[in-house]
Amino acid sequence: MADNWHRAKVQVNQWFGSNKENSMIALLGIDCATNPKKTGLALGELRGEVVHILHCATGTRDETPAAIAVSWLDNYEEALIALDAPLGWPQKLGICLSTHRAGLPVQAEANQLFRRMTDVAIKERLGKQPLEVGANLIARTAVSALMLLDQIRRSTGRRIPLAWVPKETERWRAIEVYPAATRIGHGAPDIGGSLVGLDELLDCAAVSSELARSEDAVDAAVCALAAADFLSGRAAPPQDHDTASVEGWIWAPMSRQPNQSFHRIAQTAGSR
Repeated sequence: MADNWHRAKVQVNQWFGSNKENSMIALLGIDCATNPKKTGLALGELRGEVVHILHCATGTRDETPAAIAVSWLDNYEEALIALDAPLGWPQKLGICLSTHRAGLPVQAEANQLFRRMTDVAIKERLGKQPLEVGANLIARTAVSALMLLDQIRRSTGRRIPLAWVPKETERWRAIEVYPAATRIGHGAPDIGGSLVGLDELLDCAAVSSELARSEDAVDAAVCALAAADFLSGRAAPPQDHDTASVEGWIWAPMSRQPNQSFHRIAQTAGSR
C-alpha cells in the first residue's frame, strides 16, 4: 500500500511539479547489513568542500531502512545513494559456475573466482583488501543491499541506475562505496565507526547525539562523504568498464592523501 502511495505521489509531482523540491543533491550513505537494525543511514549535502550531515538513523522494527531512505529523499530532485556493500560478483565466478558440475575441477584460480577487479584495484591503490564477495559472509550483505536498493526504486518509482561519471542525465543514481577505503584515501585512521581525521570534510554537528549511539550510522556518514568524492571527481574510475558493469566498482579516492588536521597535530607536537 505504501509503495502505491509513493508511486502516485511521484506521478502527481511529475504532472504538476512539487513545491517542496530541494535544489541540493542528496547524498544518502547506507552502511548495509543483513539485519535492518544494523543498517545505518546518513543524509548529507555537499556545501562547498564540506559534507553536512542532516539526518542519521538505523532501521527499526517499525521503520525499515528503505522507508527511512524514501522519507528523507522525498523532496530532492537529485540524489546519489552510496551503499557500503558489493553490488556484483566476480565475473569469472559466474562463468565457471554456470557450467560446473559436482566433483569436477574448477578451471580458474581461487583469486579469479573470489576477488573482483575493484577489490584488486583498492588493494593496489590504498593497501586495503576488501572482503571477498565470492568467498565471504559479505555475500549475504550484498544480497540485502541489492534488495534494499530495489525497495527504494519501487517505493519512489525512480530507476536509480548505477552511476559511472559525476554528471549524467539520470537524476537519482547509486554507487558502491567502502568506508575503509574512503578513510584511508583521506589520510584518516582505518577504524570502523570512527570520524577521526575527517572533521574538515564532514560536519556532523546536527546529528552528534545520534552518531554517538550507532557506529553503523557513523559509517553511513562516511559513505555520504564517499558520494561527495564521486561527484567531485576525486574517486578513481574503472579502467575496464565492461567488467565493472558486471562486477560492480568501489568508488574511492585515487590515492592516499595526507590529512591536514593530522599535520597540524604533528607540527604542534614537534614544536614542544
